[in-house]
Amino acid sequence: MSATVFTNVRIFDATGTDPYTGDVRIVDGRIAEITAHPDSVDRTGARVIDGAGKFLMPALCDAHTHFSWTNSADLPGLGTMGVEEHTLLSARSALTYIDHGYTMCVGAAAAKPRLDVVIRNAINSGQIPGPRYLANCQEIAVTGGALVNGITAFADGPEEMRKAVRHNVELGADLVKLSMSGEDITGNQHAKDNYFSDEETAAAVTEAHRRGLRVCSHARSGESVKMSLRNGVDIIYHASFTDEEGLDMMEEQKDRIFVAPGINWLVATLEDAAEFGYPPEAAEAAGYRHELECAIEGLKKMKARGIRVLPGGDYGFAWTPHGTYARDLAHFVNLLDFSPKDALLSATKLGGEIMRMGDELGQIRPGYYADLILIDGDPLADITVLQNKDRIVAIMKEGVFHKDPGTGVERGIREVDEIHHGSPVPA
Repeated sequence: MSATVFTNVRIFDATGTDPYTGDVRIVDGRIAEITAHPDSVDRTGARVIDGAGKFLMPALCDAHTHFSWTNSADLPGLGTMGVEEHTLLSARSALTYIDHGYTMCVGAAAAKPRLDVVIRNAINSGQIPGPRYLANCQEIAVTGGALVNGITAFADGPEEMRKAVRHNVELGADLVKLSMSGEDITGNQHAKDNYFSDEETAAAVTEAHRRGLRVCSHARSGESVKMSLRNGVDIIYHASFTDEEGLDMMEEQKDRIFVAPGINWLVATLEDAAEFGYPPEAAEAAGYRHELECAIEGLKKMKARGIRVLPGGDYGFAWTPHGTYARDLAHFVNLLDFSPKDALLSATKLGGEIMRMGDELGQIRPGYYADLILIDGDPLADITVLQNKDRIVAIMKEGVFHKDPGTGVERGIREVDEIHHGSPVPA
């Protein structure tokens, strides 16, 4: 039986209560005991970590993850990259997520059919480090609706949609992604467009749910959001142009659906893309300023209506590079009227829920998995502290340190290989 005790830490348990000073005991990967008084928890047989007043909280969730996006501005190149190189880069993305305190990720499409599934399986078997992961395959578009050729699967009509979903099932995916609306950076596929029919959407959702998969949709346009809601889509990405009818539909289904807006994509495309050949004036001319303004207005209304809105999205492009994931949390606070506490709850408690593990993940409660991060700083006072990985002094997944507070060293691929195979990888 392995045990760890965090003592003298400020505990943010993600139940809605304010932080309090106390101790947490972990046994065999789960939280066994929590006390509100330092030095009062059972230490028998445990490694004791003196937190010295640091901030202990559940690890984070990114609700819109692309392991196979490679920090490149060459999106078609994702389709032509060799699968071997692409697999290694995807494994590096998984490592980067957990290095930054993320132990929950929801796959939002892979650039090649099996990349997500292979990486998820390698993480689950202990071959490589990474977060808990819900794997997707290539996003599904209708003819004429692909955002990027080479990384997209195509289906037209209800029967082809069913077949595309069955292919995801065959490959071992957890999710199906429907690319229902456009993206203005393409120049000809616009965010206010809608490419799917109700019949196609219903066929995909019915088949996915019948086989135990959930469906997420790239839905920027108001009509694509409503089509998603009419037909049972589970996770809506972006939702930038949601109208009042759509908001009413969301509120009616708020205990079923999740929204992950990927707000940093809009902000970064306006502010950070110039050095990659897409200056602010081009982004504004394409409509990104208007979309950001509409998205902010709509997301504020979603929050007020109690709709579950989660951070994360579209990291892995050139101007939204891997490792900058916590920018979303600051955008929630600065743009969307979230308090820092609300933003943390969205990234922790709601993270457990979107992972379908809300009764054992995303909070610090007895019986829950010990997926935890220890912060040198107070994200409730300054949410940007989570953007500095050096301030995350400990990262634990299921009771095992990925980043040890005693050494400050993250478990990398080499160490994992030594643990699971008994011999080091040549340097």
